[in-house]
Amino acid sequence: MLNFAPRRSRTCEGVTRRHLLQIGSLTGLGLSLPTLLKAERASGGQPTGNETNCILIWTRGGTSHHDTFDPKPDAPVSVRGEFGVIPTATPGVYFADVIPRLAKEQKRFALLRGWNPQNGSHGMADQIVMSGRKFNQSVPYPCFGSVAGYHHGFRNALPPYVQLGSQIDTRFGGGSPGILGLEHGAFVIESDPSASPFVVRDITPPSGVTLARVDRRKAVLSRIDDLQRAQEKQPAAFDSLDEHYQTAHRMITSPETKQAFALDDEAPALREAYGKHRFGQSLLLARRLIESGVRFVTVTDGGWDTHANNFKSLKESRLPPIDQALPQLLIDLQQRGLLDSTLVCWLTDFGRTPIVNSASGRDHWSSSGFALMAGAGVPGGHVLGETTADGGAVAKDEYLSEDLATTIYMKLGIPADLIAHSPDGRPIRLIEGRPIREWM
Repeated sequence: MLNFAPRRSRTCEGVTRRHLLQIGSLTGLGLSLPTLLKAERASGGQPTGNETNCILIWTRGGTSHHDTFDPKPDAPVSVRGEFGVIPTATPGVYFADVIPRLAKEQKRFALLRGWNPQNGSHGMADQIVMSGRKFNQSVPYPCFGSVAGYHHGFRNALPPYVQLGSQIDTRFGGGSPGILGLEHGAFVIESDPSASPFVVRDITPPSGVTLARVDRRKAVLSRIDDLQRAQEKQPAAFDSLDEHYQTAHRMITSPETKQAFALDDEAPALREAYGKHRFGQSLLLARRLIESGVRFVTVTDGGWDTHANNFKSLKESRLPPIDQALPQLLIDLQQRGLLDSTLVCWLTDFGRTPIVNSASGRDHWSSSGFALMAGAGVPGGHVLGETTADGGAVAKDEYLSEDLATTIYMKLGIPADLIAHSPDGRPIRLIEGRPIREWM
């Protein structure tokens, strides 16, 4: 068993002085990066040539397709609901009147009205949609972001896969790295980017601890390690430990990290354009993370399971932030020359029932829904597929969750026949869908 601390340097609490310095220099910052560092070491820090990134918007709960992108104005009120319709930038295409900016900017993104979720269960949905594979208790399939980090590796000190918010149902492995291992999981940021101050646990030093102090503590720790090496006979173990601390220190102090999270550097007018709410500032942060070297960012948003008060919830709280911020993200990416190299997706659990229930809500629906994509060569303004008169089933150009996954992977330069290995060494094919050919 390895023993990294000499016996004579323990305090009264049984903690070594060396460990106290580790706490003061790294773990005192809230650092919990060992699995992340293991992934960087495994990748060798050698990125692949593909430079296409992804921002995935995940609206947890199941966003109604009837009341957003696939309204049925000619259906009975029990189906069409309370919202009217408005024309979009594409002639002949209409959206619900509660998303006017998305309608105005419809030329910037493509819409799939022919998505068949084949599932109407929470938890299962997070796993199926975010991996493109049906739930399998013996083979936990990894989500898109984990596969992107696994295949392409690190670009710099920042992790390749970041998740903003915690609105993912993980009961069945949704949003997880699955068979790839925890080192390929998301670096999760639960802090609200619209808060002032915006503090990121594991990255932002606590009050009173400057980066200069971190450097001094690291120097002192290095001196103690030098002394201990003279007494210990385990130099390889020390070298391995030091590598992880050096990597963690590099991540905390790197220019990319400081730049990525410096939201206050943005012009106030741009921050207002995204919206000074959590969702808007999360999309702005996602753009900054992509600029700084992160490959895949998932932005999560909850509250979309509208069994009751569907129309009130969508109109007053759920849709306004996304109607403001998503078009602004696409405009911002285009103005910065990043849209061609950044795939933007909006996915959700499933659709909602055609019939409005007695609580003015819509329930889970497993046969139809929507998906949205933009950037990375996806044709803006394209509307693909259609549903029946009540929106209950796909009538034309049907695509499944596995097809969405294949399209995303191919856009990111990940081969459709990619094989990963389970912990017991078994080869697992990660992708088995077909790409959405109209968007390729």
